[in-house]
Amino acid sequence: MIALTPACDWNHKSVPALANIPVTFIGQSASIELHGVEPNMKIVSLVALAIATFGAWLFRAGLPPTQASEGRVPVLVELFTSEGCSSCPPADAFLQKLDHDQPISGADIVVLSEHVDYWDELGWKDPYSSRLFTDRQAAYGQRFGLRTVYTPQMVVDGASEFVGNDSRLAEKAFSKAVSKAKIGIRFSSVSTEPGFVRAHLETDSLPAELGLREGEVYVALALDHAETQVSRGENSGRKLTYTSVLRTLERVGTLRAGDSFSKDIHLKLERGSNLQNLRLIAFVQEPGYGKVAGAAMRSIGK
Repeated sequence: MIALTPACDWNHKSVPALANIPVTFIGQSASIELHGVEPNMKIVSLVALAIATFGAWLFRAGLPPTQASEGRVPVLVELFTSEGCSSCPPADAFLQKLDHDQPISGADIVVLSEHVDYWDELGWKDPYSSRLFTDRQAAYGQRFGLRTVYTPQMVVDGASEFVGNDSRLAEKAFSKAVSKAKIGIRFSSVSTEPGFVRAHLETDSLPAELGLREGEVYVALALDHAETQVSRGENSGRKLTYTSVLRTLERVGTLRAGDSFSKDIHLKLERGSNLQNLRLIAFVQEPGYGKVAGAAMRSIGK
C-alpha cells in the first residue's frame, strides 16, 4: 500500500514511480497494481483546517448560477475523499457547489467525487470507496512529486493539486484552467438497456497549442447524488451528501494528434442502478495522468 495520509501531516514516505505501476483493463474498469511500497503506513487525520478560509472562498464564489454553454471552457475537477475522514465534508460541500452553481466565470466545471479505500479499516467502510480510485490518486501523487497522498485532495485538469478546502489555491487553479485551450467532446445516441448504457462519443482533434502527441480517452459513470448516514468512525452521527460519485471508469481508446476520435461505447451498470440518478462523463488526458485536454458531462434518463 502506498504511503497514504490525510492532508498536512506528511510522513515522508515515497510514492512509487509510474514505471512500477502496470495498468491492466478488465471488463469495464482499469485496475492499477502498485509495487515496492511498505504496506501498513499510518493514516493520520487532518485536524485543524481553515474552515473560515473555505467559507470566504464560497462567499467569493457565490455568483449567480449560470448554465454551461458552448462558449465556456470545460474544467475537470476531481476530489479524492472518504466518509472515514472528518476533514472531507467541507470539501464535499465545495464540490457540490461547483457542480450545482457553476460559479467560475468562463468555466464549465465537470466534477468527479472519487472515494479512496485506505480509510476503510479505521472504523467505517465507505460504501463508495474503491481501490481503483486509491490507485488513481497514487499515480497523481507520483506525477506531482508528492511524498504522500492525502484526503481531501482536489486535482484540477490533471495540472494542479491542493487540499480540497484551500481557497487560495482553488482560485489560482481555476483561473489557470480556463485560460487553456481545450477540445470539444460530445455524447450522442445515449440509450439504456437492462444492465447497460450505450452512447456514441466523439472528440475534436488535439490542437497544436496543447503540445500533445496523443491523449487517453476515458469514460465514467457517476451518481448524480448520494448520501450516507454514518454510524461509526470520525464522521459518526453525520449525514453526508455527495455529487457525481464515480462508480465506473474505463479507458476507451487513444486520441492521436491530427485525428479526431469516434466510438460507440457500452458500459455495464451496477445492479439496482437508478437511471434518473446517473451521469456520463468523458475526458481526454495526457498519458501518465497528465493534463486534461477536454471534458464533457451528460445526464442519463433526464
